[in-house]
Amino acid sequence: MSRQQLVRRADRFAKALGPRTRVLMCQLPFALLMTAVVAASPAAWPGMLASGQCHYAIGLHALLLAACVLVPWRRFGPSAPLLIPVLDFALVGLALDSGVAGLPDLGVLSVLPVVWISASRLSAVACLSLSFFGPLLAGLLPWFLMNRAERPLTGLAEALLLSLMMLAVSMAMRLARFRLRHEQGRIQSKESELQVLLAASRERERLLHTILDTVDVGIVAVDAAGRRLLTNSWQSALEDTATAVRRPGRPEDEAEPVLTGQDRATPLPAERSPIRRALSGEAFADYLVCFGEAAEGRVVSTGARPLKDEAGEFRGAVVVFNEVTDLVDALAAKDDVVSTVSHEFRTPLTSIIGNLDLVLSDNEGLACPAVRRVEVAQRNAERLLALVSDLLMSASSAVHVHPRRTDLAGLVEASLGSAQAHAQASSISLAMDVPGPLWAHVDPLRIGQALDNLVSNAIKYSPAGGSVRVSATSGDGRVRLHVEDTGMGMTAADALRVFTRFFRSQAVREGSIPGAGLGLSITKAIVERHGGSISCRTQPGQGSIFTLELPADGPPEAF
Repeated sequence: MSRQQLVRRADRFAKALGPRTRVLMCQLPFALLMTAVVAASPAAWPGMLASGQCHYAIGLHALLLAACVLVPWRRFGPSAPLLIPVLDFALVGLALDSGVAGLPDLGVLSVLPVVWISASRLSAVACLSLSFFGPLLAGLLPWFLMNRAERPLTGLAEALLLSLMMLAVSMAMRLARFRLRHEQGRIQSKESELQVLLAASRERERLLHTILDTVDVGIVAVDAAGRRLLTNSWQSALEDTATAVRRPGRPEDEAEPVLTGQDRATPLPAERSPIRRALSGEAFADYLVCFGEAAEGRVVSTGARPLKDEAGEFRGAVVVFNEVTDLVDALAAKDDVVSTVSHEFRTPLTSIIGNLDLVLSDNEGLACPAVRRVEVAQRNAERLLALVSDLLMSASSAVHVHPRRTDLAGLVEASLGSAQAHAQASSISLAMDVPGPLWAHVDPLRIGQALDNLVSNAIKYSPAGGSVRVSATSGDGRVRLHVEDTGMGMTAADALRVFTRFFRSQAVREGSIPGAGLGLSITKAIVERHGGSISCRTQPGQGSIFTLELPADGPPEAF
C-alpha cells in the first residue's frame, strides 16, 4: 500500500471519529504510560505513591482524561484540545518532583505532548514555542519547588537540554510534515494529470470502438499468446454465422469458427487459419477463406500485420476480414458464362473453318472473287476462333504448365518467324538479339504462346515503319526476355492496368485497333505459373518494353 493511500485512510478514519474520541485517542498513549508507571510503583518505587507531587500528578492525570471525554470540544474551535498536551507538561513536572530514588527520568514523556502539538494545525512559530517552553516548564518545575539553597545548577542544565531535545523533535516532525504535504501535493498534481489523461484515453477508446463498430470490415487484435485483445461487432457477427468448433487444449470460450477453402467445402487446416498465420508472425494480404460450409458460407479476404515492441519483439497481430462473397460469386458466374459461351462458339467455328478449308482446297470451279471472299471468311473465322480460345483460357481457373529444359533462343526465333508475315504487312521490321542456346526451365508451348502474344501486340500497336526487337539477359539464376517496340506507348495509369483482363486503353479504343484485352492477362498467368514475373516500362509516344523473367534452372523454392 502506498504512502498516499495510508494518509487517505487515516484522514477518513479521523473524520469518522467524533471530536471527543479524537482528543481521547491523542491523549491515550501518554495516559497509558503514566498509568503503567503508577501501577508499577508499589513494587519498583515504593516511595513514589507517598509523595504529595505524585498525588497531584495522578489527580491531574485523571482530570485530563475526564476532560477529554466530557468537554464539548466542538464548541471551542480546533485549537482548544491543545490545552490537554500543554497541561501534560505540568503533569510531567509534578512526576519529576516526586524525588523517588531509582525512578527513571520521566522527562522523556514530554515527547508525547510535543508530537501532539507538532501534528496540529498551529503555525510553525506556535508549535516550536510550545515544544520548547512546555518541556522547559516540566523540567524547571521541580527545580523551582526546591529550596533556594538546594537548587543544583545541574537541574537547570538538564531542563534546558530536555527542552532543546523536544524542540529538535518538533522541528523534525514539522519538516517531515512539510515534506509529506509537498509530496502529497505533487502526487495529487500527478494524479490530476493522470485523471485527465485517463479521461482522454477512455474518450479515444470509445471513439475507436465506435469507429471499429461502424466500418464494414472485421478486425481482430491478438497478443503473442493468442488471446484476443479486440474484436469489433462486424467480426463477431461474421463468426456467429459459422458453427464454432473447440480446438484441443483451448478453453470453451475461445472456440474457433469453421473455416473452409474457396470451394466452400474443403475444411481449412487449423494452422492455415488467418489468426494462426498471423500468430506465427506472418504478414499477408488478400488471403481468401470461407466462414461456414456449403453454399451459405461467406467468403472473406483477410490480411494481417504483426505488432512489435521497440526492441522488435513480436507482441501480437492485427487481422482484418473483408467480405467478398458477392464479388467471388459474380466472378464465378462471369467465368462460367464466358466458358460456356466460348465452348458453344468453338464447336461451330471449327466446323466452319474445316468446311472453308475443304472449299479452298478444291476451288477449281470457283471464280477468283469467290475464292477471295472465302479466304476472307476463313481468316475472320480463324480470328474468331483465336478469340474464343483466349476466352476459354481466361475463364480457366488455372493454367497448366509442364516445364522442362528449353532453349529460349529457338522459341524466340520461331515466334518471330510466325509473325514475319504480319510484320511485313504492317511495314514493321523484326530484330532478335538472343544468344543461343539460352536454356531455361519452362514449358515451351506456353512460353511460345506468351511470346506470340507480346510480339503480336508489339506489331499491332506500332505504326508503319516501326520496329520490334527481342533481346535477352541472364543472371542470378534467372533469364530475362525483353520485347521492345516503337509503338504508341501508354500512360503510367494504363501501364498499371495493362495486365487486367478485358482492359483496353482509351487511345486504343479511339484508334479502333481490334482486340479483346485478354492477351496480356493470359501472358501474365502463364509467366507467373512458371514462378516468373512480367513487367512493363512505357511512355506515351515512345513505345513499350515488356520483360519476362523466368527461372533458368527450375522454379524457386518458395513457389
